Amino acid sequence: MNLKDKIRVIEDFPKAGISFKDITTLLQDGEVYKKAIDLCIEEVKDKEFDIIVGPEARGFLIGAPMSYATKKGFIPVRKPGKLPYETVKYEYELEYGTDALEIHKDAIKPGQKVLIVDDLLATGGTTLSTINLVKQLGGEIASVLFLIELSFLNGRDTLKDYDVKSVVKY
Repeated sequence: MNLKDKIRVIEDFPKAGISFKDITTLLQDGEVYKKAIDLCIEEVKDKEFDIIVGPEARGFLIGAPMSYATKKGFIPVRKPGKLPYETVKYEYELEYGTDALEIHKDAIKPGQKVLIVDDLLATGGTTLSTINLVKQLGGEIASVLFLIELSFLNGRDTLKDYDVKSVVKY
């Protein structure tokens, strides 16, 4: 099964020049979705990790089923104001302004080995922000995994200090 065949590409979305990789077509087919999750798990089978962290929202779609299948906990990373308990925040620069992510302050114990999971690696900015949150709490990055990697955007360069895995490459 070629997962690329199951990912819809939408040109000029959300703006001209962007070739958006839409995974909803993959998600709506249970057999294909299961295969995608199985392949993600296969990518990190030799990695030791205690917990999975996924940024909102599509990181939840990959990380949560991996958590279930591997019997590891799952920790959501969210936009500010979405988590109900006390959080730590990491603000980062965008092309035109700033954005921020938050995690519960008790989500990771110092020394825990963390697998960060998301649907797509583009420039690596969101992932680097997630890494910074994990490190603020004393977690250790075991690996970073993506369902899709846009190789031409060189996100691996941003994450060069970490073990980066991906299943589908464009």
